[in-house]
Amino acid sequence: MKRPHSFAVSFAVSLAARAALPLMLSVLAAPALAKLPPLSEEAKAKAEETKARGAHGDKVAAYKLCLAMDKVAADYRARAKSAGKEVRPATETPPCADPGAFVPAPPAAAASAPAAPVAAVTAPAAAASKP
Repeated sequence: MKRPHSFAVSFAVSLAARAALPLMLSVLAAPALAKLPPLSEEAKAKAEETKARGAHGDKVAAYKLCLAMDKVAADYRARAKSAGKEVRPATETPPCADPGAFVPAPPAAAASAPAAPVAAVTAPAAAASKP
């Protein structure tokens, strides 16, 4: 026995499922689109330090890569010479630059200059009010 309206029922169900999926996704995605509060000064400083550490790590990695390439090139030239092959002169490249140890920037709060002059401005005003 075949049902006469089985196609219509299955089509209606699939249509409802297709309509419900975007609705459910938009409801679940709404909190992700909410505006976050601005970062505090401490969080900004921490982010800057993390960024600086990452940049320094990139420089260290580039330095180590440069040293490894120089070592491989020197080894290749030595093996080629010992095998009696013709070795062309090396291409001039800049020397590997050691970035040194990471030095974090001083905190911005300790380096703020406006804090000292404000105290100096209020001190004469207090002295002037005393007779």
